[in-house]
Amino acid sequence: MIRKAVFPGSFDPFTKGHLDVLKSSLRVFDNIVVAVGYNTSKSGLFTIDERIEIIKESVAGLEGVEVESYTGLTIDFCNSCNAGFIIRGIRSTTDFDFEQVIAQANYKMSPNIQTVFIPSSAECSFITSTVVRDVLLNGGDAQMFLVKGVDISKRLSLRK
Repeated sequence: MIRKAVFPGSFDPFTKGHLDVLKSSLRVFDNIVVAVGYNTSKSGLFTIDERIEIIKESVAGLEGVEVESYTGLTIDFCNSCNAGFIIRGIRSTTDFDFEQVIAQANYKMSPNIQTVFIPSSAECSFITSTVVRDVLLNGGDAQMFLVKGVDISKRLSLRK
């Protein structure tokens, strides 16, 4: 039986921390869909298409990974692609408290889908997309937080 999971997020941008959680998840799941969601409460730095390109560059060479976008509820997306699991990366107890509430609501709405928490490694536990966006918007070098070989600054320079 193939174990398929969805790793949802806004991924604005996709960071070393996201890749860290994804690689750990591949030890458990055969197929993972990195699902870029539309979050109406966040204004994005990168377009959905740019995020998908960044993620595809970041996961190049990883077997069993797909990248898609979606709208609506994550559990509906999971059901539409026959995934029985949702992956959530956890950096801290604060993340856990927040994610647990969402996991319980998702389970109540769709008990066939189980949320699995994957802790980030210590070296990636401080990396957030919010910090990376702030560094980028203020002209700093965010490359240390991003996947090696993926240059997102070129996408920003095209807008100037």
